[in-house]
Amino acid sequence: MSSPHETPVQAAGCVLWRRSPVDGELEICLVHRPKYDDWSHPKGKLKRGEDHLAGAVREVAEETGYTARPGAPLPTVRYSAQGRPKEVRYWAAESVSGGFTPNDEVDRVLWLSPTAARARLTQPRDRTLVDALLHTLHPA
Repeated sequence: MSSPHETPVQAAGCVLWRRSPVDGELEICLVHRPKYDDWSHPKGKLKRGEDHLAGAVREVAEETGYTARPGAPLPTVRYSAQGRPKEVRYWAAESVSGGFTPNDEVDRVLWLSPTAARARLTQPRDRTLVDALLHTLHPA
């Protein structure tokens, strides 16, 4: 169990989205990490002294091969990982260019509709980010 006074591991990521090249519908990019056998949004730990937003954009590029244009901030997700508190700050980000090549961290990416993305995500806490993205892109 982690102590409440332990400094959380700082990480950042994006809910990466695009308009489908086929029908123009919204698609969300999920990454598959073989190390954890999970589906999640692209994210990762910050480098020393790195700004959260810069880290989020870097992680998207490293994990997916896509260049992200960051937009609105999304909710920060807090949880325990390997017994340590972790804090991940997220942004909505539009994919503007690039393409996926499998790498050490991520072996597959999927572009899915919001409904399919929500169903595919391994962690329930990641599903709230899909809803937050939709609210950001289509305010009531």
